[in-house]
Amino acid sequence: MPIDLNSTDGTGQRSGIDANSPLPWFAVRVKSNYEKRVSTTLHGKGFEEFVPMYRARRQWSDRIKMVDLPLFAGYLFCRLDLSKRLSLLTTPGFLYLVGKGRTPEPVDENEISAIQRVVSSGLPLSPWPSLVVGQKVRLERGPLRGVEGVVSKIADEHRIYVNATLLQRSVCVEVDPDWIRSMGGPSSILAA
Repeated sequence: MPIDLNSTDGTGQRSGIDANSPLPWFAVRVKSNYEKRVSTTLHGKGFEEFVPMYRARRQWSDRIKMVDLPLFAGYLFCRLDLSKRLSLLTTPGFLYLVGKGRTPEPVDENEISAIQRVVSSGLPLSPWPSLVVGQKVRLERGPLRGVEGVVSKIADEHRIYVNATLLQRSVCVEVDPDWIRSMGGPSSILAA
């Protein structure tokens, strides 16, 4: 579906890109763990792509290793002329362009610039789950792997408290943020 990138927004301002500016960035949803492969393929096809990465320590049963992981798992960014997107759509691992309904929406250039600055700053960074008190979560790592609960308190970036029901009793545990996977919106118990 073509989009008029130079339409006005009612105030006379252009809502898309300027004719003299580079192509807009789009968020691209890809298969899980395909971010680097799709990025390499798109680069080979002549696209300007960007996969923000961060370094993380991963532990296996026999070793600990530092690995580069995508900051936004399952996503990458690509400059794109929507009228010439066929080679993007046929890339193995590509799922869809992010947008409203079936209409891809460009990502604000300032947001991409800010992400690029953060990644290139050399400061330690990592993805942070967008959690709120009352949200249902599942513990994916640690000794309580598989336990479901509700976020009861967010103390700081290293301490999140989860109420879990064990033996028909509510137990509040402090967990590491990277152990948690969101299961959706607020729990009906705490949201009511």
